[in-house]
Amino acid sequence: MNLASRSLYRAALLVALSMVALTAGCHHKPPPPPPPPPVQAPAPARPTVTLQASPSSINKGESATLSWNSTDATELSIAPDVGAVTAQGSTKVTPSDSMTYTITATGPGGSASATATVTVNAPPPPPPPKGPSDDELFLREVRDAYFDYDKADIRPDARAALSQTADFLKRHTSIKATIEGHCDERGSTEYNLALGDRRATAVKQYLVSLGVSADRLSTVSFGKEKPFCNESNESCWQQNRRGHFLKAN
Repeated sequence: MNLASRSLYRAALLVALSMVALTAGCHHKPPPPPPPPPVQAPAPARPTVTLQASPSSINKGESATLSWNSTDATELSIAPDVGAVTAQGSTKVTPSDSMTYTITATGPGGSASATATVTVNAPPPPPPPKGPSDDELFLREVRDAYFDYDKADIRPDARAALSQTADFLKRHTSIKATIEGHCDERGSTEYNLALGDRRATAVKQYLVSLGVSADRLSTVSFGKEKPFCNESNESCWQQNRRGHFLKAN
């Protein structure tokens, strides 16, 4: 074989090999695509919860209403005293003292809490004990002046009684008094009216001498017309011979 024939042979062989390679390449299958990544489930939502008290301020012994609402919770409880509750609702509470209530909500996404305070107002202090009225004090502390038969002179025992009366009137300057002149049953009506007037006037003058303002004292005579005792003996007559005090309106 000459050189030309060898060259032609080689060329034909290369062409044949190329065709074989090309044919083999056309029938090669591509590799399969990679599988898609797995779809991840979303994270569970965190619970939410609210709590309110109405009214938020009560007096001792009254009740308030707790109201709540929640989302994404599987368990809820309110402390203190209430315990487990549903996802939303309300309940009455009657705390004896101011109290803060806490609701706790738990679920797959975690937990959440909220609070509400119920203030229990302190009871008002009791009123101070009521003291005696002016009328009661007048009856308790004002003393009448007694007189001897057919006399209008202030006796020693009457001075002591009128001193106590004057002290009371000077402590209670808004109080005015009427002094009644009284007599026993002996003697005429006219005479006893005049005697009663002298006795009432003598009592007033003595009180004025002790510092009681004269414009706070008025006088009137009843003579023997309004006796305190109706028996006809000295013990009873002595009770009727007096300068008697009434609180003036």
